Amino acid sequence: MRIAVVEDDSDQSEMLSIWLEAAGHTPSIFSTGEALLEKDNINEFDIVILDWDLPGIDGIEVLRIIREEKGLNTAVLFATRHESTTDVVTVLEAGADDYMVKPIDRRELMARLNTIKRRNSISEEPANYLITAGEFTLDDKAHRLTRHGEALSLTPKEYELVSYLFRNLEQVLSRADLLSHVWGCDAEINTRTVDTHISRIRKKLELNAENGWKLESIYHYGYRLEQIESTEPA
Repeated sequence: MRIAVVEDDSDQSEMLSIWLEAAGHTPSIFSTGEALLEKDNINEFDIVILDWDLPGIDGIEVLRIIREEKGLNTAVLFATRHESTTDVVTVLEAGADDYMVKPIDRRELMARLNTIKRRNSISEEPANYLITAGEFTLDDKAHRLTRHGEALSLTPKEYELVSYLFRNLEQVLSRADLLSHVWGCDAEINTRTVDTHISRIRKKLELNAENGWKLESIYHYGYRLEQIESTEPA
């Protein structure tokens, strides 16, 4: 894979470059977030490994620009010394695909890169990238959701959550399962970020009985999305 490493510590970036090359990847090193953002096409990278504490604009701001201003879906793996639950939730809600706490372990790094690769490759299957359910159509190649033919505005992480829910209609999904498949996290992470995203997409997609949908909260466990008979008058 082509991997951008945004890291101002030269020893750290050199070590990561050696590890990545040994694993068959092609790393490109950037010492600042500005250097990465100056590239014409960040989408040429399969994954960006992004440090939080960078000189100039920090990693959170770099991620915001990638997601909101540039509108890119390039996978981002955060590398940080911040390890509190609040910091982790901040990173994930900003649109990161996964995170690692420094000092970085080589085996963990490779495992997380492979997880991101597997998760993102799902949408590359030509026969499996379109999902149609009721009035909704999801295009996993374009990360685009339409309702009655009109596009809905979702953040990249909201789209991934919606896609996973629609691919598992009528199945009970635990918060740990959602964290693992959408955020790449284990169950020990605070699940508030799942609940927050569920609340947002329930409102954005109008997933209610009047429209023939039910996004049900399973007490102390998780969620289930199902299509039901609409209560709208005929």
